[in-house]
Amino acid sequence: MNRGWIFPAVIASVAALAVAMLGATITDLGPWYQSLAKPDWTPPGPAFGIIWTVVFALTAMSGITAWSKAPNGRAADWVISLFALNAFLNILWSLLFFRMQRPDWAMIELGILWASIAVLIVFCGRFSRLAAILLVPYLAWVSIAGALNWQVIQLNGPFG
Repeated sequence: MNRGWIFPAVIASVAALAVAMLGATITDLGPWYQSLAKPDWTPPGPAFGIIWTVVFALTAMSGITAWSKAPNGRAADWVISLFALNAFLNILWSLLFFRMQRPDWAMIELGILWASIAVLIVFCGRFSRLAAILLVPYLAWVSIAGALNWQVIQLNGPFG
């Protein structure tokens, strides 16, 4: 039995958990956030945790799949680098929006985050269709988050 997938699975799982935990730690749903006017179509609070859990699980599975299907070491290194950059951008959005209370800056950064997911889909899709497909819900959710972010800016701005 080939157990070559165990180490990457553990690393991807730990990385996804670390990003999720750090993002959750940065996310402050206190008085400032509660005071923001939000669009009527904002999902209920508990939905965010459920959706992010699914998104992070699918993203970790995508990373494992892409890494294992990479045609060579250089491509595998790029997979790791692109996922690491994406994780950084994911955390940065929470920092800008919640901690710095700058939805306007977060909206700009969200465009970069969205582009990083698109790059991951295209890059990973070159050698693993499954890895690319597993990232589509992430892109969809960040698109929804972008629409919510934009509405928060429209309903509450200017910031700073």
